[in-house]
Amino acid sequence: MYRKQVRRRRAILVLLVVAALVLLSTQFSEREGGPLHSMQRAVASVFGPMEEGATRALKPARDLINWFDETFNARGENDDLHSELQQLRTQLVQAQSAEGENKQLRELLGLDREGTLAGYTPVTARVIGRSPTVWYSTVTVDKGSSAGVKMNDPVVTGDGLAGRITDVTGGTAVVSLITDDRSAVSARVLPDGPEGVAEPEVGDPSDLLLDFIDKGQPIHRGQILVTAGWSNGAISSAFPPGIPIGKVSETVVGDQQAFQRVHVTPYADIRGLDFVQVATGGPKRLGVPG
Repeated sequence: MYRKQVRRRRAILVLLVVAALVLLSTQFSEREGGPLHSMQRAVASVFGPMEEGATRALKPARDLINWFDETFNARGENDDLHSELQQLRTQLVQAQSAEGENKQLRELLGLDREGTLAGYTPVTARVIGRSPTVWYSTVTVDKGSSAGVKMNDPVVTGDGLAGRITDVTGGTAVVSLITDDRSAVSARVLPDGPEGVAEPEVGDPSDLLLDFIDKGQPIHRGQILVTAGWSNGAISSAFPPGIPIGKVSETVVGDQQAFQRVHVTPYADIRGLDFVQVATGGPKRLGVPG
């Protein structure tokens, strides 16, 4: 009995579907208000609730499919934007790096025009290596003996004194910086201050100490320190006179000390060196102090 009812219901459903298809196929050829049109309305009234129910039932599935589609599209757009951001970041780094290098080269050119290294032949060199310590004691440059670079040649930047050559090969050279613990530079305080020896402060590469200054000689913060330079006609100090070294940042005088400790901030950006100038072809020089 139950099976007969099921078959009967299925048959009725098939008939209704067929009738609906027939009505749909003829709806454009019948005049509105005719008997077929009335039958279409009747069938629509029967299947309308079923269609609406099916639409509601399938809505979560459609929403889920749309969510996946939108998510994948958004992920693709995010990947594209991330790639564009990386490219822009790379271009920015390259532009800023080039700007920094151009600034250093312009400063070196200005140094040539000022005549600070009169009597020397300046050789511009790029820094290709740095000491692996935190003290920034040495750098390696891409010019050597084939370019006229020799031991103890002074090395400068557009801002001031950087160091001197302490090792040379045909195509490279090692520069011992003024922050190296073995460095010592004969220096003078401007405008008419005393002379002393500038050495690096142990543990702080951004600070130099001007020693052997009598505590009775006044030195003030902000005064400029330059290389003293000296010559007896046959030999000269390692550095020519007048190269800027740094600016006085502090003076300390102990009660029982005969000399004052003068702290100096170097002008040269030792940590950010990209280009330097080696002063070659000068007079015969001694090593240290300069």
